[in-house]
Amino acid sequence: MIYAIGDIHGQLVELDRVLSLIEADGGADAHIVFLGDYTDRGPDSRGVLDRLINGVSQGRRWTVLRGNHDRMFCRYLTDGNEHDERIKSGKGWLNPSLGGPTTLASYGVNIEEGDILKRAQAAVPPEHLAFLESRSLWYETDDLLFVHAGIKPGVPMDEQDEDDLIWIREGFLDHEEPFEKLIVHGHTALEQPTHFGNRIDIDSGAGYGRPLTAAVFEGTDCFILTETRRVPLLPTV
Repeated sequence: MIYAIGDIHGQLVELDRVLSLIEADGGADAHIVFLGDYTDRGPDSRGVLDRLINGVSQGRRWTVLRGNHDRMFCRYLTDGNEHDERIKSGKGWLNPSLGGPTTLASYGVNIEEGDILKRAQAAVPPEHLAFLESRSLWYETDDLLFVHAGIKPGVPMDEQDEDDLIWIREGFLDHEEPFEKLIVHGHTALEQPTHFGNRIDIDSGAGYGRPLTAAVFEGTDCFILTETRRVPLLPTV
């Protein structure tokens, strides 16, 4: 049995809620895979990272993957780069729609004041940056492949491009044939978690104020945890 949590986006209250659901269902030692995007948009990216870092340091069975927003955060802190070539609109990480300002605000940095980068580098604990930069890009079991955004079909995992693993939509979301394993991903926010047959998207839009999703897998059978019970998540087609 293995659990997965979708994109958190700074929503610490929601993270604590679904962690409680998982503990009630599978105990304190449950194996949880976090699918990335811990920062941006929500009000407490710092608190989310503190919670994850503390859990990992305490030896919890938490597999914490990296998302595109986590990489944008790291790139900005490292060298001031706020633009990613995968963002076709040209918007930078400090654009409110991408959520960088709310992340910095959780560290006490107001982007309306001068020398944003210098103040951000002073405010963000080095262990937060090191934690995000050291995260894996995917995790797999015999039946499941967990990844932030998806994969390029037909390409072996050890040949996948990092940009695809954390950014891909076109060519993955519209791929209808079975993959080698059932893919569990986030990145593309939906109104609710959805099983597409060959993949399951559990990004239910916490970054836009919707509830965070926690799923549990027994083999390839997927269930969504609620306050009272497991709800089977069945293929839509």
